[in-house]
Amino acid sequence: MDHLLTIGAAALKKAALNEDAKAFLLQNEVVFNLLKKAADRYIGGETLEETIVKVKQQNQQGFKCSIEFMGESTRNESESNAATAEFIRICEKIQQQQLSATVSLDLSHIGLAVAETLCRENLAAICTAAAKGGIEVIVSAEGTERTDAIINTYKTAAQTYDNLAITLQAYLYRTKDDFKDLIQLPNRIRIVKGAFETPAGCSMPRGAELDDTYMYYIDQLLQQRHKCAIATHHDKIQERAKTLIQQYQPDKDSYEFESLYGIRTEQLVQLKADGYSTKLYFVYGKEWYLYLCNRIAEYPLNIFQALQDIVEA
Repeated sequence: MDHLLTIGAAALKKAALNEDAKAFLLQNEVVFNLLKKAADRYIGGETLEETIVKVKQQNQQGFKCSIEFMGESTRNESESNAATAEFIRICEKIQQQQLSATVSLDLSHIGLAVAETLCRENLAAICTAAAKGGIEVIVSAEGTERTDAIINTYKTAAQTYDNLAITLQAYLYRTKDDFKDLIQLPNRIRIVKGAFETPAGCSMPRGAELDDTYMYYIDQLLQQRHKCAIATHHDKIQERAKTLIQQYQPDKDSYEFESLYGIRTEQLVQLKADGYSTKLYFVYGKEWYLYLCNRIAEYPLNIFQALQDIVEA
């Protein structure tokens, strides 16, 4: 069974990166509407307005939230600028409606795949808009072919914007060196395990070694009272992080446990009830194909939940 789950997860991750499949889905109304029923469990909606309704509900329950307009790999300046305008609109809505929320984005959504100079300009515009409302902007992780460009773009922007944060993937062997470099900056570091397919020798598999590596980064961040986000649904990792928080007693504003909306949120509810800083991650838009594939890939048996959602919705 474990072998089959591993094969299924790998297939879903590859499907998530298939741009032809994504294009077909967006153009086929019947298939789009069917799979959208499964995606609804994990996304805020197709529009920012739909998502804000859910964010307000979670704010009222005591959760901070993150909002991301889904998309990546824009291939021209026009699309990149349009995405940038939407992220600026998110910042304006958060400020206007006094939401407890941050903004997350893929750099390839705002021009990294077109030109690094375009991406830098767009990122600066978003960070400037966010700073007006005291809003944090978190750069998400992408595939290994973009890691260098992402980190270089981030490091340049972080010199100017202290409201900018970066995501590091614990499963990449290179992260050990990236971490030593980036922890020198005061900006928040968000740690995830990593979910993308990588070339052989670039990353470690799920298991005890990865868990220990993940905890090494969390230990260093909490011990140094560096702003961080503990982005995981792994209950044992969460328990180990709680022990470190009790040991180092960091400022409650300096760390946050983060979970994706629709994924094992009962654990985050308990963390909040126990007094820990918590955050729910919302995504919205029409480009939910990659996101849905990755959510099911994390636990391939969720494909049966997806089938139930499609049939019963």
